[in-house]
Formats: sequence, structure tokens, C-alpha cells
Amino acid sequence: MPIDILQLCPLMPSLEAELAKCYTVHRWFEMKDQAGFLKAHADKIRGAVTGGHIGIQMELAAQLPKLEIISINGVGYDKIDLNEARKRGYRVANTPDVLTADVADLALGLIIALARQLVRADHHVRAGNWTKGELGLGHRVSGRRYGIFGLGRIGQAIAKRLEAFDGHISYSGRRKLDVPYTFYPDINDLAANCDVLVVAAAASAETKHVVNADVLKALGPNGSLINIARGSLVDEAALIAALQNATIAGAGLDVFADEPRAPEALFGMKNVVLTPHVASATHETRQAMADLVLANLDAQFTGKPLPAAVV
Repeated sequence: MPIDILQLCPLMPSLEAELAKCYTVHRWFEMKDQAGFLKAHADKIRGAVTGGHIGIQMELAAQLPKLEIISINGVGYDKIDLNEARKRGYRVANTPDVLTADVADLALGLIIALARQLVRADHHVRAGNWTKGELGLGHRVSGRRYGIFGLGRIGQAIAKRLEAFDGHISYSGRRKLDVPYTFYPDINDLAANCDVLVVAAAASAETKHVVNADVLKALGPNGSLINIARGSLVDEAALIAALQNATIAGAGLDVFADEPRAPEALFGMKNVVLTPHVASATHETRQAMADLVLANLDAQFTGKPLPAAVV
């Protein structure tokens, strides 16, 4: 008899199709009577599949007495209470590594697009403004000072790519690593010593609003912010004020605090590049993520070690 799992958000169609082949899937996000469903079926649910952007509410997990695993389609697990998972004894798995290259690529894309005004340049041509005048000068990408907050898998992949641009790389994080980059224990010092600050750390209570008004002031009027991590790491009110007041030069943002809503104050700004959390959004990576979601579930239900266990 197929195992019952709870699907908490829409997923790639091919992943949904594979889940339907292997399990009895209950689509939580489409249910009109969620309380009624739990009353009738909560004790049948052995697994949950979710996205890193929503995780699972602790109140919901607490009502699933047979829950064995939460398989995340993504690398982030900040929306899941890991202490509760350990206490209750259910596993949490994610999809690390397979999306590292794509996220790092997008970070470079945002850096280049912002410095070389690619979005504005595209609009300049499409709007027929080229015949009326020049766009204006951008900034060089090669040879600049790049600071990376969070030198994990993704941060190191970004640094490797920046090396090819002759970037002068520094970083900040929990500890100094055996890497050929300058280490700053404090993010304020990191910001003060770079032209582009790249946010690549995991979201947690410790990193919430780690990029605040003081960090942006340290980054300075010639500095730019790139965020491909999570929106919660940046104080968006402080960022908007810094952009409006020319405290910093610009920002390239793929993530926001209240997705899918981005602050409307950013929309009219010419010194920002905005993308809708698409860092891992390639056919290749999304398929690899889907494969790992399925592998994590299969391992749990067949008594094998999880390929990508968080807890």
C-alpha cells in the first residue's frame, strides 16, 4: 500500500509526477478544509515534501504523529524547527551541492548586470533612446574588491568565479578558513574593505538583519550589495534608505523578506537589479534537486542512510 505524504507547496511538474507514482500525495496547499483533512488523515502521513522558502509550520508538524521525514526541495532549512525535529524523532533532508554552481553563476550575473547597467542598457535600446543619447558609463567588474559574507559551498563557488575576474577577495563568517582570501571577523570591517558585498550565508536567528544600516554605511557610496542568500539577512528598510540617500551605490537582489512580494520602493530605482528568487532555476539543477528529494524519501522509507540529511 502506498505511503501517504503531504505536499506543502507546488513543485516542478516532473517531480510531482514521480511523487504521484510512488506515494499517495495529499496537496496541502490546495485543501479548502485542512482541519477536516487532519482529523481524518493526520495519523497516516509519514512524510512531507516542501520548499525551503516555506518549510513546515511547527503547529502542523505537531499534528502528524507518524511523521518520519521532511524532504526539502531546496538547500535552506531555516523555516523548519530542527530542535523540534530532533525531539520528535523525524528526519529533515535537503538538496545541497546540486544547486551551488547555479547560485554562484547568478551572483556573478547580478554583479555584472549591476556594474555594467545591463538592465538599463537593454531598456535604453528597446525604448529607442539610443538615437537620443548615450546611456552613460558603468563600472569595471574585473579587479575590484569583493567581500563575501558566508564562505560555505556557495560562497566559495562565488569566490572561485571572481578569481577569474582578478577580484581581490575577502570574507567574513563564523571562523577563519584555510583559503587564500583575507578574513575579517566582523561584517562591518568586511563591508568597509570591499567594493561589492555579496551575501551568501545561511538564514538563522543569528544572521537576521546582519546587513543593517551600519554595514551599509561602512560599504559606502561607491559600494554595492548583492544578495543571493535569504531576504531575512538584509534589513530591507535600511537598504531602501541607503539606496535612496546614496549611502551605497546600488544593489542586486534575488531574495526578499516577504516573497513573492518585493518592496515596491525598489521598483523605480535605476541603481538596482531585481530577480524573483531564480538562483537555482535552471532545468538541469531543478531536475537534480527533484532527484535528491525523491532519493531522500526513498532512503527513509527503505531504511537506508539519507543522501542529504540535515538532522
